[in-house]
Amino acid sequence: MGVDLAVTLGSVRLNNPVMLASGCCGYGMDMEPHLDLNRLGGVCLKGLSMAGSEGNKPPRIWETQGGMLNAIGLQNIGVSRFLAEKAPKLRTYGTAFVANFYGHTVDQYMEAARALGEEPALAALEMNISCPNIQEGGIQFGTDPASVYKVTKACRGATKKPLWVKLSPNAADVAATAKAAQDAGADALTCINTMPAMAIDVERREFRISNKVGGLSGPALKPIAVRIVYQVAKAVTIPVVGIGGVATAADALEFILAGAKAVQVGTALFVDPQCPYAILRGIEDYCARHGFPSVESLVGQVKDGAPMPKCHE
Repeated sequence: MGVDLAVTLGSVRLNNPVMLASGCCGYGMDMEPHLDLNRLGGVCLKGLSMAGSEGNKPPRIWETQGGMLNAIGLQNIGVSRFLAEKAPKLRTYGTAFVANFYGHTVDQYMEAARALGEEPALAALEMNISCPNIQEGGIQFGTDPASVYKVTKACRGATKKPLWVKLSPNAADVAATAKAAQDAGADALTCINTMPAMAIDVERREFRISNKVGGLSGPALKPIAVRIVYQVAKAVTIPVVGIGGVATAADALEFILAGAKAVQVGTALFVDPQCPYAILRGIEDYCARHGFPSVESLVGQVKDGAPMPKCHE
């Protein structure tokens, strides 16, 4: 018997725990020249809003030490065009597609959730409640537990689809925002979104990206993301998906051992679009070598010692 790679996130079953992260794979089909989407556990699609957006003016991506800054500004074609032009093709695949969506008001979130919830190609919806790279100063729902509860509860009432909430790393108490999302009816949590960051061209004395502030992703983010996944998994009973700097099997295994049932690969795709295959092979090999019959039996199996301190010097 081989290793059972399948994982369940509430009512959503993934063939394996390796997914593509929102914003790094377009609307799914963009990766077709590089990846067989049916070999992946799932694909989180580019963030959608009801009205769509042209995004920020360039330059809006900058490679930095250990990662990448992006200030795309949530450019997207809008929910209606997505449903008409992209969704029909997604119905032909055997992988789980998850629609990432956002709004600037609770009503906008609800409208998007309601419309996307009618699409049979989508296995789940992922709420983006924090984004540091839009001109309005960022979607602030994700930093306040009361706001997290309010917007999640509203969307829970607007759709019957499994509802995932993508948590912000900027919350003062991430466990509190995680609990708020769970209490409001979230089926799973994804951790974490990018962190606000900045880069300056010292010779020109200019910002590297036109928005000044962008979202930091990639390897530099991973230690923070692993810590947050661990804290969130301890605080809630619903499944957690880890995001942030996953480029190798060892990276993915850190998240799984910390409590994540699946991981999302993002920035690493820009370096090696086929890295999800190697990540998946590495996870399977690790489970076989260490005697774990399934990926799910490995979740949260880091050896806990002393409890985490409440503050750090």
